[in-house]
Amino acid sequence: MNIIIAGAGKVGGTVAEHLADEGHSVTIVDISDKTLERLSNQLDVMGMKGNCVSRDILLEAGVRECDVLIAATASDEINLLCCHTAHNQGVPYTVARVRGTEYANNLDVLKRDLGITMLINPEFASAVEISRLLRFPSAANIDTFARGRVELISFHVQESDFLVGRSLASLSSKIQGLPVLFCAVERGDGVFIPNGATVLDKDDRVYMAGTPNGVHQFFKLLGRNTHRIRNVFIIGGGRIAFYLLVQLERLGMNCKVVEKSDVRCRAMAEEFPHSLIIQGDGTDPELLTEERMAASDAFIALTDRDEDNLIISLYAHQAGVSKVVAKSNRQNYTSIAHSAGVESVVSPKLTTAGQILRMVRGLQNSKGSAMTALYRIAEGQAEAMEFVVAPNTQHLGIPLKDLKLRKGILIAVIVRGNKVIIPEGSTTLERGDNVIVVARNSGILDLNDIYESGGLRAGG
Repeated sequence: MNIIIAGAGKVGGTVAEHLADEGHSVTIVDISDKTLERLSNQLDVMGMKGNCVSRDILLEAGVRECDVLIAATASDEINLLCCHTAHNQGVPYTVARVRGTEYANNLDVLKRDLGITMLINPEFASAVEISRLLRFPSAANIDTFARGRVELISFHVQESDFLVGRSLASLSSKIQGLPVLFCAVERGDGVFIPNGATVLDKDDRVYMAGTPNGVHQFFKLLGRNTHRIRNVFIIGGGRIAFYLLVQLERLGMNCKVVEKSDVRCRAMAEEFPHSLIIQGDGTDPELLTEERMAASDAFIALTDRDEDNLIISLYAHQAGVSKVVAKSNRQNYTSIAHSAGVESVVSPKLTTAGQILRMVRGLQNSKGSAMTALYRIAEGQAEAMEFVVAPNTQHLGIPLKDLKLRKGILIAVIVRGNKVIIPEGSTTLERGDNVIVVARNSGILDLNDIYESGGLRAGG
């Protein structure tokens, strides 16, 4: 597909990288020669200098032959106007990043009036993700499918866990009847799809899918901390903190926010009278001690600097805070945080990239099974996807044991009506099912892509 990306910042660059890797023709429009040169050297993309609001610049970039335009500059207004201009030039699908809290309640109106296909708010999506983690603190990360009926969570195996040194097949007596399935294992620098013979080791990062209650019961069986979080300590009073406080106050949590800017502090204090807003440097250990950070149930680092978020999150972890979440847009920092004990890392730019990739893949596959969710897991080495089974999906009604799936692919969960099914050999795919698939380095567009050539085992 021909795709134009307006804005070569963190989000634009990340989206360009993923789309170029999937074979799309990508043109990036930005006003910075230096940024365009760097991305053009690193990625298989074309760069064009100019103001993306300009009709002439967009025409020169090939907007009339464009399938998708993505506006991800630092300005909401420029993104909206760019998409509107592209829509008027006949671009069938436009995506705008809109971050401002003042637009939060008018997104549907903006889409309709400006002819925009999709509006993305990375900060709001990140706040939703953090809120989910605080509601279920035992998980390192949580992704949801089938409108919340299925969750994909990850956790680190601890030395004391009954999982260590035992094959997954031998665990059936322990977890028999729980609607959960082990989907992927991250070990060292690699990731693999497990089978019954897989033996889990200490420090493995395990990805498990199941119903929310099944996941909760599993962690209860594992003896992990499942107490409710009541007191939350937040560093940084930016947009993510704003969206997060809205959600946490609704959940009845007590929130304390430390923010450097006096202007932001005043605005947040007016907006959130039930939370404590403190002006100060959240990276100062003395301030954290004075404000009793260590007594909090959860600590969240949301400053504008990934380095500061990592350092103060490590400090909170060492101080004994049971749930620590750090914001980081640099993927190499995520592995550092994990190795140091900070398991929950949220990346707004990767969340945005995932949303756009899902839309683009859906456009490529407009006649096949619809992709309704896409998450990159295991630090980008694997994907978890949700599809709706279409009439043209192959091998419907055939037991899974008789199907040949491509290597590194697992059918994790099937949702049929109100029923959540953990697949067995006799399970079949039926029209209308929601199917959650986990794949290592996939690039899958359609459910039919999960099968090997022919798709059936001998005698199947």
